Amino acid sequence: MDKKIIFATGNEGKIKEIKMIFEDTQWEVLSMKDVGIQVDVEENGNSFEENAIIKAKAIAKYCKEIVLADDSGLVVDALNGEPGIYSARYMGEDTSYVIKNENILDRMKDFKGEKRSARFICAVAAAFPDGQVITTQGVMEGEIAQCSSGENGFGYDPIFYLPQYQSTSAELDPKTKNQISHRGKALEEMKKILVNRLA
Repeated sequence: MDKKIIFATGNEGKIKEIKMIFEDTQWEVLSMKDVGIQVDVEENGNSFEENAIIKAKAIAKYCKEIVLADDSGLVVDALNGEPGIYSARYMGEDTSYVIKNENILDRMKDFKGEKRSARFICAVAAAFPDGQVITTQGVMEGEIAQCSSGENGFGYDPIFYLPQYQSTSAELDPKTKNQISHRGKALEEMKKILVNRLA
């Protein structure tokens, strides 16, 4: 029988990504919804890593499996690092990403070239049943696009431009995105650690 990992999110896009990354392992990835855990965790840390740890430890109290949690966001240099750790809550949690993305594009309209630099950062935390917590981090460098484009991905993907691919993150096919994305990198690193630890 497969070993189980609970991924602490209600975001279907994230669950899809992590299932793809872990599909070649013995683990079955389950969402909080899959295992009937309904908890709102206040992410009040000062970094992506702190928030991921807070989330993983909070959900680990409700189950006996390994719990993975991530915190990620978009960091725009010209906007003093905004939206940063507040990426999900930027302009209000109920505000659609279409509106959030348009707001960022509008604020960036006078910036050219290197001044449009930005990156996605993701921290992943694993909370083990014995109380131990480990973390990994991934970064994807790019810039803010001139306009929103692409149907793949979610969140800020349509406005995150990758010069080496001449496309936004939302225009990449899922497999390529998982290989180069901040979350993909952090999860691949975590997967290696888990495989070695439980070998």
